[in-house]
Amino acid sequence: MYDVHTHFIPPEVIGWLQENQAVINAKWITKDSNKAEFLSVNGNWEFELKEAFVNPQLYLEEQGKQGVIHSLISPIPQLFLYEFPTDITKELASVYNDSLAGWVKQNDTRISGLATLPMNDLEAASSELDRVMDRGLKGAIVASSWSGQLLSEDRFIPFWETANRRKAIIFIHPLLCTDPRLSKRMMPNLIGVPWETTICATDLLLSGMLERYPDVKILLAHGGGFLPYQIGRMNKGYEKWNLTFSHLKETPLELAKRFWYDTVLWNTDALSYLVDLVGEDRVVQGSDFPFDLCEWPPAINGDRGFQSLMLTMQNFITESS
Repeated sequence: MYDVHTHFIPPEVIGWLQENQAVINAKWITKDSNKAEFLSVNGNWEFELKEAFVNPQLYLEEQGKQGVIHSLISPIPQLFLYEFPTDITKELASVYNDSLAGWVKQNDTRISGLATLPMNDLEAASSELDRVMDRGLKGAIVASSWSGQLLSEDRFIPFWETANRRKAIIFIHPLLCTDPRLSKRMMPNLIGVPWETTICATDLLLSGMLERYPDVKILLAHGGGFLPYQIGRMNKGYEKWNLTFSHLKETPLELAKRFWYDTVLWNTDALSYLVDLVGEDRVVQGSDFPFDLCEWPPAINGDRGFQSLMLTMQNFITESS
């Protein structure tokens, strides 16, 4: 079993947060004596700072208990810091990536890693992606959108060119939805999070980015949001509105098969539909561990998706299979 959607915060990052808590408005909040402290950065999307987030040995033990033989670990979205001055974002990204790369090197048969990038400075983001992949990370996790930006905009071309050249894994992970209509009943997370992924994935698909940068391995969180369920509507639009879609060489359904999708769906019928739609080689075990809304252990759908995503790990895959 593998896990491609899982998060961790190295001790060096916790140290940086403590040293810079005034700068980034970080707060550790006690809500329940039976739970760990909650961490809030700049008042956004607080979460319980469980020990499995920050204890390397415990993290590996918990993965092992569930039979996970290899995990692709990502930084947490709450620490992207895109809204801060670029020097702050770049500094934390560097600390996060170097500490994660060091941990991966010490445990390379158990874990691989993705970087966080200073996406508020796209030249720096491209350079950091190059640097961390030279250090052994497999790519990066980036937000699906922030401040109304879409990843298909021309300003992101240098980033996509670098990712394409390096054949990087780019894990599209949403930030918490801020639509005021979803402000109650946990809807920003329950439906807002997959909705943000849906918007980003649909935009990348319809803009032609998947055809322009075919060597980027784009992994979508939470089963691709609502995109797979509405792919028929997109195909119908492709058939009816030729002028709008004339730049695409393939149908939306064919392009949807260029993404990879994690299995964080909590529903066997939904997962079966996704596998039938895009193929076993495009659906990858994931959990979102150790967040509250995690599918733990990861749903089992076979290993073909992991093998197709992690082509740079062929030696490890051969030894483990």
